[in-house]
Amino acid sequence: MKTYLRLLSFAKPIEKYAIPYIICTLITVFFGTLNLALLIPLLNTLFIEGERVEVVSKPDNWYNLIDHFNYYAQELSHQFGPYGTLQRVLIVIVASVFVSNLFRYFAQRIMENLRIHTLLNLRKTVFDNVMDLHVGYFNNQRKGDIISKIASDVQVVQFSVTATLQVVFKEPLQLLFYIIWLFAISYKLTFFAILVIPVSAFIISLIVRRLKEQATEAQQVYGRMISYLDEALSGVKIIKAFNATSYVKGRFHDENVYYSKLGRRMARRQQLGSPVSELLGILMVAALVLYGGNLVLTGSEELDAASFIAYIAMFSQVMRPAKAITDSFSNIHSGIAAGERVLELIDERPAIQDASNAIAITDFKEGIAFKNVSFSYQDKKVLNNINFDIPKGKTVALVGPSGGGKSTLMDLVPRFQDVQSGEITFDGINIKDVQSNSLRSLMGTVNQESILFNDTVFNNIAFGVLDATLDQVMAAAKIANAHDFIEATENGYYTNIGDRGVKLSGGQRQRICIARAVLRNPPILLLDEATSALDTESEKLVQDALNKLMHSRTTLVIAHRLSTIQSADVIIVLESGTIVEQGNHNELIARNGLYKRLVDMQQFEEV
Repeated sequence: MKTYLRLLSFAKPIEKYAIPYIICTLITVFFGTLNLALLIPLLNTLFIEGERVEVVSKPDNWYNLIDHFNYYAQELSHQFGPYGTLQRVLIVIVASVFVSNLFRYFAQRIMENLRIHTLLNLRKTVFDNVMDLHVGYFNNQRKGDIISKIASDVQVVQFSVTATLQVVFKEPLQLLFYIIWLFAISYKLTFFAILVIPVSAFIISLIVRRLKEQATEAQQVYGRMISYLDEALSGVKIIKAFNATSYVKGRFHDENVYYSKLGRRMARRQQLGSPVSELLGILMVAALVLYGGNLVLTGSEELDAASFIAYIAMFSQVMRPAKAITDSFSNIHSGIAAGERVLELIDERPAIQDASNAIAITDFKEGIAFKNVSFSYQDKKVLNNINFDIPKGKTVALVGPSGGGKSTLMDLVPRFQDVQSGEITFDGINIKDVQSNSLRSLMGTVNQESILFNDTVFNNIAFGVLDATLDQVMAAAKIANAHDFIEATENGYYTNIGDRGVKLSGGQRQRICIARAVLRNPPILLLDEATSALDTESEKLVQDALNKLMHSRTTLVIAHRLSTIQSADVIIVLESGTIVEQGNHNELIARNGLYKRLVDMQQFEEV
């Protein structure tokens, strides 16, 4: 119930929809029930010819509705005759049906607007929270599972939970109106008949008891399927290159088969509820016909033939809202299971958050300093007691064997990860006391992997700069040595580059990324092995673009090819998370240490 109420909170302001929905539903239910109650005067008009055997007096009590109907039918018969009465009773029934269906339509439209409003708020909240999570969170999660929660689970929630909201209000109200009318016609029959509802609910509860567990498992399996699909589409070249198509197909198909089995089990339980409740209803109607028929045939004063037929017609309709309620109990389990997964994502709090008194910074004046910085992934220590400075306007390079902690160290600067001991200062201020967005606004990043979007060249270069003009984008592209190849494309700067820039070469993608950083014009650059994945010709173009970009800027660069950072002001040599050497190129060569060995190894490999 707690999960359901939390999901329902995304419908706020719910009163905007609830009040008109309640009014429309009340009118719908009242006139819908009245349609059946009007069968009594209709049948009396048809079955009784000429003068009535028994004159019906006008009831003293307003709530004795059956006698009121019979009295007015009798008066109409005296005034207009049986056929004229039949015409007028039918006009009233048609008008009642029209009003009932008109307001049913209004109620359905209001509920549909509520469903869409709830879906909008829920999906917005989920996506916003995911985007606010720290970068490290995504290293431990399957992307497909997150996509499944945002897309599939939210869809399940909107249909099952909001549909249940409709059932929870309308159907019990309809059921209540029917029962009131049934009591008005015959309280003896109704006391006997009302037993079917709790009996039916109990039997249905036994059938759907395990639905929530199965629904939760089904959503998890679906999340794995989406993950496998994403991995297969992203790595299709590697899959084909290693002849692993059969393996990938088998892995996906195994999950698909298991998901189908779960779906069949859930459907079997869900669909069993409807025929069981319907069978129980038919059995009850049969018993009522026997009991009520005996009352009519024996001439009981409590029940006449017309009232009995109307009673059976109305009782047959009682099973519809009762069946809808039992069916909703089946469907709500899927919605609650999906809702719990969605709320789990909403409740996830980013490990890195700005302090309440964090300050905004607008410029970079002095430098960045690492002071006794240490960092661990779970139990594995990655950085140990790191100390060095990045003065303004200088280039600092990070080199060393793979796994030494270079990328982790760079991630600490824009607070993609937070230091666990020690501190990093920005112009003397601990970066934990600085607003993250203002800190990152002063930094430009170019990674080893070219992160591009399925959009135009212009929008990729202008990414994050909403007011960028074409002239500004072109100027940035020229600095990045990208203008010529962009102009050679079909639509120039408005050419779509495909998913992750697949229509471009590796060097072209990297130069687009550099142009994006140039356009932002940041005082600080973070370059993570920006040329390591390129061929020699592309590397020269990209390195030339990087040199232009680095001019007069403060740069922290991770270098795979050591020849590209020989002119760096300071070279930090990392090994196993510890700084083992520090100095410029000539000083480190002279020390004949790890840096000298790395340089000699690369020169030997190139020869």
